[in-house]
Amino acid sequence: MRHAFLAFVLALLLAAGNAFAQTHLRIGLGDDPDVLDPSLSRTYTARIVFAALCDKLFDIDEKANIVPQLATGHEVSADGKAVTIKLRPGVKFHDGEAFDATAAKYSLDRHLTMKGSFRKPELAQVDTVEVVDPMTIRLNLKTPFSPLLAQLTDRAGMMVSPKAAEATGDKFGLKPVCAGPYKFVERVQQDRIVVEKFADYWNKDQVFIDKVTYLPIVDATVRLANVRSGGLDMMERVLATDIKTVRDDARLKLSKAVSIGWFALLVNVANGPKADNPLGKDARVRHAFDLAVDREALNQVVFNGEFVPGNQWVNPQNFYYQPKFPVPKRDLAKAKALLKEAGVNSRIPIDFMVSNTPETRAVAEVVQSMVAEAGFDLKIRVTEVATALKQAEDGNFQLYMNTWSGRIDPDGNSVIYQMCGAPQNMGKYCSPEVDKLHEQARAVTDPAQRKAIYETLTAKFLADGWILYLYHPQYLIAHTVRLEGFKPMPDGLLRVVGVKLK
Repeated sequence: MRHAFLAFVLALLLAAGNAFAQTHLRIGLGDDPDVLDPSLSRTYTARIVFAALCDKLFDIDEKANIVPQLATGHEVSADGKAVTIKLRPGVKFHDGEAFDATAAKYSLDRHLTMKGSFRKPELAQVDTVEVVDPMTIRLNLKTPFSPLLAQLTDRAGMMVSPKAAEATGDKFGLKPVCAGPYKFVERVQQDRIVVEKFADYWNKDQVFIDKVTYLPIVDATVRLANVRSGGLDMMERVLATDIKTVRDDARLKLSKAVSIGWFALLVNVANGPKADNPLGKDARVRHAFDLAVDREALNQVVFNGEFVPGNQWVNPQNFYYQPKFPVPKRDLAKAKALLKEAGVNSRIPIDFMVSNTPETRAVAEVVQSMVAEAGFDLKIRVTEVATALKQAEDGNFQLYMNTWSGRIDPDGNSVIYQMCGAPQNMGKYCSPEVDKLHEQARAVTDPAQRKAIYETLTAKFLADGWILYLYHPQYLIAHTVRLEGFKPMPDGLLRVVGVKLK
């Protein structure tokens, strides 16, 4: 009887230990995020971390519908120039401060006025933010702005603690304080970012994992090896060539969704001396280059046919895609004819800057081979991701392979690259006509009317050809079968609310 009693007590102790054991989710990222400040951040992997740290006024669901998060609803005035937003009661920041209308106004004003803010152009149509009552704000707009709510589903809608932001200033990103399901613990550059469950989160009943560690591992093959060995529980950006490996492993599961973003080649058309070459100066040469690329073959060779060939800033499944301008077929004869018409009688050498990842290098080599047949001599220059971005801004490129992770409204996929002086307009392209069409599309709320404007805009922008859109990725995510409740989303972000580890 004594032995039976001791065994019973031991079983109870073990059960209690298991009940209090911390659940720990380890996620492999494709690169090390930049600064963890919603106003200053630019990278896709930072957005993945923000999904745990910083709730937004609105979010999206699996079908890219806009849904409330820190807001509970909104109303738009009859003239479209005022948007009133009701806020969720009972929300706290990670430092214990209450989230209310004053805090929401502070965060939005910070996005608009902070030096170096990349949210300022996203909220450019916001004139003032007004506190209506303790749980209501009103955004007064300069002109009607149909993409506003879509902007507030991303970093522009993230709320930060005014107390913490005031105390740390431009160092806020070293220890961010937001109102998300997880609070910041530590960061070791190029090694790890650790967050832990926030006990006072407004939706804490849906948070089941105690700690999340994000580990930047640039090589996708190494990331996958870590998932297979148990060193990671989850990874983003599985290589398309590794899909079979994941599917053949009974311990793993593959999740995927077509990206709302795009992958493209940016041409330096007016950013310093490097723009002075036939590709930069003549749209006919750019069209010749475009016609020398076989997008479907590229998809098959590099991505096993899993990605979606494209030629616009929205994918062919999107309502705003313009079918009058289909993905062009490869036409070497026409490409050579255009080069001859442009007076090009010899091979064209081009400095081709690409980021240092296995897939981008593979894409670069396939494109290099394809366009060589038309007369282009691409000199591939492999550059670290952040360095490549800086060099592109400085005009130190002729052709730059670039990706945009995507927004649910077409405005968010285009304006930041296409308008004169826009933050990501690294080729310094500038067309008053394109700018005017974007402003018109922003002011219209009816989808059919907006699509008609985008048709005219697409015709003009594709004719100028400073961005050569190639394809839309699939978000390929591998994780252990012990992970339950994960939902792949059209923005590719790894949301951890509702996720459990068995």
